[in-house]
Amino acid sequence: MPTLDVFNLNREKVGQINLADEVFGAEVKEQLFYEVVKAQLASARQGTAAAKERCAVSGSTKKLYKQKGTGRSRQGSIRAPHHVGGGQAHPPRPRDWSYRPPRQVRVGALKSALSLFAKEGRLIVVDKLDLIDAKTKAAAGVLKTLQADKKTLVVDAASNEKLKLSVRNLEKAMFLPPEGVNVYDLLRHDHLVVSQDAAKLLEARCLR
Repeated sequence: MPTLDVFNLNREKVGQINLADEVFGAEVKEQLFYEVVKAQLASARQGTAAAKERCAVSGSTKKLYKQKGTGRSRQGSIRAPHHVGGGQAHPPRPRDWSYRPPRQVRVGALKSALSLFAKEGRLIVVDKLDLIDAKTKAAAGVLKTLQADKKTLVVDAASNEKLKLSVRNLEKAMFLPPEGVNVYDLLRHDHLVVSQDAAKLLEARCLR
């Protein structure tokens, strides 16, 4: 069972927290990252690409000229794909690209990502992420003090409105509630800053 130090907003050690080995000390399976991130990106696609085929473009249906005797190649329609203004051959159609990997794969990838942060020392647990005012400058100062001023994912309860508003304008930081933490957003950040309560909620989410 991994035991992590708990800091306050001044990066002073104020205690320790015991977290489940199955979530924060699991084997890192990088192949699961690929499966889950690929699914997330596919599901984010709009799927609205479309083009007209020959039956959908405007143009005469008359045969251009007689079949034989002209010395030219046989042509049946001005709307054929090889004519200027003709329809596209095998055009893209609107479609839904989304799909969901099995739950065991999704949870396994999330456990692996959290364990990776813990093993590499990029997981910072804070007792409380309470800011006095909802100010971007205050959030930037806290992250710098916590030595997490690179790309940082900040996780706390969705009800922490001051923290959410303070972080949203930071270029290199992102706020998510525990229920919204996902593999893609974890892997594209350098540090993970979580409150004690959020860490326990993440643990419970992965163990249920």
